[in-house]
Amino acid sequence: MPIARIRQAAPLVRHLEIRLPVSGLERRPGCHPERSEGSLRPASQTLRCAQGDRQYLQMLLLSSHFLTGAAFTDTVFLDKKYLSSLLHSWKGSYDMPYTTIQSITVEPLTLPLLEPFTIATGSVSEARNVLITVTLRDGSVGYGECAPFPPSTGESQETALAAARGCIELLRGQDASSWRVLSKLIHSVYYAQTTVCAGMEMAILDALTRSYSLPLYAFFGGASTSVETDMSIPMVTPEHAYELAQDTVKRGITRIKIKVGGDLREDADRVEAVRGGAPQLGIILDANQGYTPSQALLSLEALDDRDIRPLLMEQPVHKDDYEGLRYIIQHTSVPIAADESASNAAAVARLIKMGAVNVVNIKLMKAGIVEALDIAALCRVHHIGLMIGAMIESRLAIAAAAHFAAGLGGFSFIDLDTPMLLAEDPFTGGYEQRGGIYDVSGVKSGLGIERN
Repeated sequence: MPIARIRQAAPLVRHLEIRLPVSGLERRPGCHPERSEGSLRPASQTLRCAQGDRQYLQMLLLSSHFLTGAAFTDTVFLDKKYLSSLLHSWKGSYDMPYTTIQSITVEPLTLPLLEPFTIATGSVSEARNVLITVTLRDGSVGYGECAPFPPSTGESQETALAAARGCIELLRGQDASSWRVLSKLIHSVYYAQTTVCAGMEMAILDALTRSYSLPLYAFFGGASTSVETDMSIPMVTPEHAYELAQDTVKRGITRIKIKVGGDLREDADRVEAVRGGAPQLGIILDANQGYTPSQALLSLEALDDRDIRPLLMEQPVHKDDYEGLRYIIQHTSVPIAADESASNAAAVARLIKMGAVNVVNIKLMKAGIVEALDIAALCRVHHIGLMIGAMIESRLAIAAAAHFAAGLGGFSFIDLDTPMLLAEDPFTGGYEQRGGIYDVSGVKSGLGIERN
């Protein structure tokens, strides 16, 4: 921009002259550098400004938006309106960014289910979770949820509460914009409490993207604005499974996930009953580690004899039985998904190298958000199918998973039905539901979740 035009531009602070390293300021709004002669000289240490602008100057010097480390002298004329907008959220303090974590609260979140939910590793009648609330310096509030389930994560509500409260002093005063650094810090201390790591990351990113006025799905990439979930049927009698299947059809949901992993005959009868109640719906099987490799293959063979071919079988064997997963894949054409076995990127890399997985079920509660991003990237590189699932979670954590999957895109299997299993849910927003479709396009910032 020519100097003559710079001097005529308005509104410029005519009495604020700063000599300091400002490489790249030509492209920053409100900043108009005028290159001085002898540009290779070290930056001047002399700062001249009107008396009323000294606080602006103090903020400017502290702000990483401006100090970029160039080694030449510039004269900078600054738009005072632009500086005011930067200062707006600082609330009188010029040494801390507006995204600084000001407070964290942790409380139990216990939610009753409509009916007991039974899988191969146990049964629950309520979700005993933990709610985390993060408040930033600018007043932005973010929510996170931990959903511990002892058979899957080795955590309980009590251990999660203790670990989450331990994170308060660890994170207070930290900058939420450094969310990857904070994730690494949390995982390094509470590596055995993965749902706490996930809940803290969720709350931090919700608060941060609310502060940015950016919906979380857009923050993750904005690949799409909706996902379509299946509906889970627990280990119940064939008669009840038939009723639940018919109810799923009435809801407008197009896929059913059936819990198996128990007695082979009972499992086959349950699946056949579901097929009878919802003949047009796709079927996914989830054994939750309940079978041996031979039992898993016998189960698929028994269903084939009844003319039932599932779209997917999830975690048929124990989470540490990688060889068992590979054996099953070698002896069936039904895609096999890893869930409990795929707890982190290193485990997924090993499964892929062994040829022991077709699809990976990413659960934020198993790995946390940052690790889940790594797992998704790893699967894409190796052309492994993507699935997203959940523990027994409220609308809060399910919204986070929906934003994650919609934002990244490319998920072939979506299992985010647990809010429909709850007798009550203290949250609203996050997405709009139509049948099995969760539409996040109406969210204006963050997760869009509010407490009732």
